[in-house]
Amino acid sequence: MAEKVNPPTLRSVAQLVAHGLVPQEQSAALEDVAKAFATAVPAAFLSLIGHPDDPIGRQVVPTPAELQTAPWEMQDPIGDDALSPVPGIVHRYQDRALLKPLLVCPLYCRFCFRREHVGPDGGLLSDEALATALNWIADHPSISEIILTGGDPLMLSPRRLEHIIGVLSAMPHIQTIRIHSRVPVADPDRITPALLDALDTDRAMWIVLHANHASELTQQARAALRRIQSRAIPVLSQSVLLRGVNDTEEALEALLRAFVTSRIKPYYLHQLDPAPGTAHFHVPIDEGRALLAKLRGRVTGLAWPTYVLDIPGGAGKVPLGPDYYRPDTHPGVVRDPYGSSHRLDEARPERPPSEG
Repeated sequence: MAEKVNPPTLRSVAQLVAHGLVPQEQSAALEDVAKAFATAVPAAFLSLIGHPDDPIGRQVVPTPAELQTAPWEMQDPIGDDALSPVPGIVHRYQDRALLKPLLVCPLYCRFCFRREHVGPDGGLLSDEALATALNWIADHPSISEIILTGGDPLMLSPRRLEHIIGVLSAMPHIQTIRIHSRVPVADPDRITPALLDALDTDRAMWIVLHANHASELTQQARAALRRIQSRAIPVLSQSVLLRGVNDTEEALEALLRAFVTSRIKPYYLHQLDPAPGTAHFHVPIDEGRALLAKLRGRVTGLAWPTYVLDIPGGAGKVPLGPDYYRPDTHPGVVRDPYGSSHRLDEARPERPPSEG
């Protein structure tokens, strides 16, 4: 029997047309989109797309709507560029920093806040630039955590990834290394023994998986995740709240449950960052809060993410709720997961009496 060969990653408008993902009449407009934003639809996602506007297709298939920039959208929505002291570094919080060793991804999300920078030609930090970035980290002992992002760090060769992790692990002040990746769901075959060996460190190593719909957690993706977890590396998740992808109770509940059954702790549910041409994915914050409130008590606490907004301009992430105790407006009243209010005993002491 001949070995099954996966189709190559789709990158051009012509390939998208040939696979029925975009109509021929949109070709000219989509060529304009391609001049600004890269496209990549890997085999793992192509096999999941029933039609271009389904929850998987919406994430990766370009659309002419990307040429429309809303008034509130901005080129650097979370201030990465302004907070970059040297190429490849973003320093927003005192105790941690981002290291972006490359700007290549296995797929290119149509809602990405770095969409103008990432792409197959976004490239790798040169040896000199990488050394400068690592030296900058070494010179900042207040930093205890490094988040490898990009691009997708698991697109690096095992040799280069092992080098980066080895250098970071040799710095006494670096205690935690976190890797943000789409690879386990977008290209699970990349999770090889050699890549896993490159992740070996005596520091706390965490993988944060980006996935937005339950169908992304295929049998192959779960097997890749188990290979990671077998190396005693815990896996968290981050997702973006997206119109037409996970903005219903059913879709979000299925996603959170799929994470937990894959031994993944939901970490962040992001409010969409206002990158240019992404307004068609926008879900208002009040709608997101109401959506999560409907799931409270319906899904296990293990499946509960923090709903966060990365404040435009680089001021950092803040949780968005929903709220259950509001002393500013309803002193002494707490709302349960089902919407009923309960008055607390205001005579109760702030702290329990000492047992000693």
